[in-house]
Amino acid sequence: MKTTGRIRLARVITRMNVGGPSRHVTILTTRHGKDFDPMLFTGQPDRREGSLEDEAVERGAQIIHVPGLRRRVAPLADIHAMVWLYRRFRLERPAVVATHLAKAGTVGRLAAMLARVPVRVHTFHGHVLDGYFGRLSTLFFVSMERFLSRHTTQFVAISPEIAADLDRLGIGRGKTSVIRLGLELDHLAGHPGGKLRRELGIPAEAPVVGIVGRLVPIKAHDLFLEAAAKVAESVPDAQFVIVGDGELWEELHRLADASGLDDHVHFTGWRTDLGDVYSDLDVVVCCSRNEGTPVSLIEACAAERPVIGTRVGGVPDIITPGVNGLLVPSGDATALAAAIKDLIADPIRRESMGTAGRRLVLERHGADRMVKELEDLYRNLLGAPALNPRPA
Repeated sequence: MKTTGRIRLARVITRMNVGGPSRHVTILTTRHGKDFDPMLFTGQPDRREGSLEDEAVERGAQIIHVPGLRRRVAPLADIHAMVWLYRRFRLERPAVVATHLAKAGTVGRLAAMLARVPVRVHTFHGHVLDGYFGRLSTLFFVSMERFLSRHTTQFVAISPEIAADLDRLGIGRGKTSVIRLGLELDHLAGHPGGKLRRELGIPAEAPVVGIVGRLVPIKAHDLFLEAAAKVAESVPDAQFVIVGDGELWEELHRLADASGLDDHVHFTGWRTDLGDVYSDLDVVVCCSRNEGTPVSLIEACAAERPVIGTRVGGVPDIITPGVNGLLVPSGDATALAAAIKDLIADPIRRESMGTAGRRLVLERHGADRMVKELEDLYRNLLGAPALNPRPA
């Protein structure tokens, strides 16, 4: 067993694609205090998802690739990934294994259990237990998660709403901690604006509404485009920017053209200059059908932008209606369009919401607070007598 005098911590994530969970684990892996010795295990992103691996490495993360670890269910590859992790855990002997996302949560916790890792923590950034799959598939995943919960030391939910969902589903009762997502936010404010508008040929006076995230079904970009068409009917100079990439890239282009929005919608792909992007958006939307804690809304608030979100998952934990944004029912394009029109017609209200939003997210979603709360959790779990490591 390696003895460095520090707590060896193995963090496992399905893949380091562009998105909140990858930003989360990058911050945790690179900002742990001197008491921790972290390793980051990951699989490979799917095509068009983008990757944050290089950013994590540049910031000092020790990344180890897990053969066979992928997002999609593939029994032989999944077993291979689990066995590989088991062997690596036996070699490295971490005191804590912390897993993120569904696939890593399954193979990582099973491997940690077999390797007799004393503390096993799984973080729910959201979940695939509602809205992702059909009834039978959902029942299977809920049953699997209930089984795994018996072999999990502690769960972390990144919003109170996710914790309530897990309790309703009979998962993690009595051992779920709410530790809100924390991000590095200071760099998002104070950008002068104009760069994105010039690049896309959008006039300075045109109202611009944006959505930032993976182009996947759960994010409901089709609903965003349906609402955009309704807004454009009464606000003909309105422009809509879709930032991100993913499996629906071609389909959403076709949908925008079929909706008569080809002169109103701009697809940018992934961007790293998010401060410049948010500064040119008058309103930022998240209309997902299911969500954990959407990073785009936190970032938009940090950039002093008003936000609109659907009342799902952890979105209400970010948006206080009438203070920093508006909430609308899930799947309701008419309500979404009405909320967009309300905000783009009222610049004074947008400014007030932007100021309030920045204050709220800096209080709730700072990176230092998140890192400290998780480190305290790991120390407390390791300090429980029943969790002392067994002899090798």
